[in-house]
Amino acid sequence: MTFSILFTLGVVILMLVALITDKLRPGIILFSAVVLLLCGRVITADEAVKGFSNKGMITVALLYLVSEGVRNSGILQRIIYRLLPRKNLSVTRSNLRFLPVVSAISAFLNNTPVVVIFAPMIKNWAKKTNLPPTKFLIPLSYATILGGICTLIGTSTNIVVDGLISDGMSSGLFRDNPSVHNLGMFELGKAGIFICVTGLIYLILISRYLLPDRRPDSYEGETKDTPDGMTRMEVMLSTRFPGLGKTIREFDFFRHYGVNVKAIRRRGRIVKGDYMSVKMTKDDTLLVDGDESFIKAWKDSRVFLMINRLGEIEKPMGIRKRWIALLLVVLMIVGATLGESVGIEVLTPNVKLDMFFFAAVTTVIMAWTGMYSSRRYTKFISWDVLITIACAFAISQGMINSGLADCVGKYIIALAESARNSQNGIYIMLAALYLITNIFTELITNNAAAALAFPLALSISNTLGVDPTPFFICICFAASASFSTPIGYQTNLIVQGVGGYKFTDFVKVGLPLNIIVFLLSVFLIPLFYGV
Repeated sequence: MTFSILFTLGVVILMLVALITDKLRPGIILFSAVVLLLCGRVITADEAVKGFSNKGMITVALLYLVSEGVRNSGILQRIIYRLLPRKNLSVTRSNLRFLPVVSAISAFLNNTPVVVIFAPMIKNWAKKTNLPPTKFLIPLSYATILGGICTLIGTSTNIVVDGLISDGMSSGLFRDNPSVHNLGMFELGKAGIFICVTGLIYLILISRYLLPDRRPDSYEGETKDTPDGMTRMEVMLSTRFPGLGKTIREFDFFRHYGVNVKAIRRRGRIVKGDYMSVKMTKDDTLLVDGDESFIKAWKDSRVFLMINRLGEIEKPMGIRKRWIALLLVVLMIVGATLGESVGIEVLTPNVKLDMFFFAAVTTVIMAWTGMYSSRRYTKFISWDVLITIACAFAISQGMINSGLADCVGKYIIALAESARNSQNGIYIMLAALYLITNIFTELITNNAAAALAFPLALSISNTLGVDPTPFFICICFAASASFSTPIGYQTNLIVQGVGGYKFTDFVKVGLPLNIIVFLLSVFLIPLFYGV
């Protein structure tokens, strides 16, 4: 191995250790790795900052605003309000009624706002109908993940991979493979729809058996001692909460927000004893007493990931914004789907009518029609995610420049020496690439996992002299399929806080689903995309 390979490998290992141990936010960890690669002359200054101007990364930022506009419109509340059954109740029938619709919605919207809106509504509905909420909330999160793998915009991971492909096309990485193209809106759906449907069938059938009933340490019923004029609420702390690392007593919630903290839940369990002396961490869920002014002031803030009135089902909003939001999202999807067809490209040779174009147009229209607060629009964007994505592009380029990607790729190919002459070798390599990406996803973040796996996919395809698209599709599926732990995907953390799940609950239900998605991905990708 050359010094460049060893240096890059060391930087990647240090980065992974820092991400796994959660030393700092992912964005600053990846930026530190980029600076080290820059100091080691593995990447140039232009390559270090290129990701910040990548169209895929900016598209992710725009889709955050589109999702915020849809969330504010009330259309999602209306949908789930209509879907939740009022009679003939059972766990299986209820999941059959709303999980497919949740997957369809998450195929076109960011998963996090979908779960933030649906999770408390489903929990409160289940409480009123005497069904255990824990039978529905993990399936809710998993359904959004399954829906996200079906379209280009279903999850930021897909857009990141598409952005890396765009970068590769512009920089000449695919000069020997002119057939490489950007991912279409529904290209992932060729295999993704089969994976999604199979996963939903699994969730609908096993939810009542593998998922737990109500937990004895749940605080759902603790509403009798709420003071007059006050509302009992659950709030989930985000990474922007200013009191992280402080105890509740040190931070003084009442002085900052006018609410009193009654309990704290961490990793699905109520903190016993002197909870006021516990240092708060991101994704903690607090039970608080406050008035309506707290909800009005902080509902749209990114200080709290979620604010939920305990025991109340939120009623749908007005009809005007719902129709505007629905129309804009439909036009965005249809426009992005048809915009890159041959006929349209001939009519508009100077304007590329892709997802970036239509997301930008939709974002501007939503701002001017008041779909989200134009004075606070920066608060609706997850900047740490964007920095993570931009830096991941540079790290991916560093793996290519140093030769680390080729080195690892050769080890993967060595697992299947018959790959050139046997289809079985392709399955083995897809399986190896999938497992590497999926392990990264479970331990770190999905976007970083996709960016780290991208150069490996490119190296494998170049060595074999085949189209890299199937390997890129494999990365998209593997980086999104985070089911076995609550830490791999933010929606899993959200439902863990709302539902009070243990870590083992995710393993029990998610590990079989991981295996199902893995097997389907490995066998369907060669069938639909060819190798």
